[in-house]
Amino acid sequence: MKLALLVLDMQVGLLRDAEGRTDKACEHINYVASLLRQNHHVVIHVMDTEHEGEEAAFSVHPLVEQESMDLHVRKSCSNAFWNSELEAVLKARQVDFVIVSGFAAEHSVLFTYNGAMERGFRTAILQKGVVSMHEEQPLTLYRDRFVLSYPVVEAMLGVQE
Repeated sequence: MKLALLVLDMQVGLLRDAEGRTDKACEHINYVASLLRQNHHVVIHVMDTEHEGEEAAFSVHPLVEQESMDLHVRKSCSNAFWNSELEAVLKARQVDFVIVSGFAAEHSVLFTYNGAMERGFRTAILQKGVVSMHEEQPLTLYRDRFVLSYPVVEAMLGVQE
């Protein structure tokens, strides 16, 4: 099974009003991203382009770790699959299980999760890897969708302590 972690909209300009809630999510995202990289799976940073021209504000948040092997996909809609190359990138790398993380629970994370499911990918939300403008939104998302914790990712990859 080939896994991909989608890190959605974790950009400086988008996270301004959610700063107090990003640290813990970044820890979970970074840990799972590291696990996937070490085991030859895919990490994709999906970047919102609605405010192009404000490059500094829309750069990847400094708490999100990036590596040279990571991929970047640009999107202009909440569903990262809509009018983007995301589906083609995943299929080219033979990904069949997508883990969705990032910002915002009530927008891009939810819509991209649904988009992945509609396209036939097995899909889950990274537990504690989602940020929102509203503190309760990630809990609603976790309650209503399939969720994957990092120990489950470790088990899927055969990582032993």
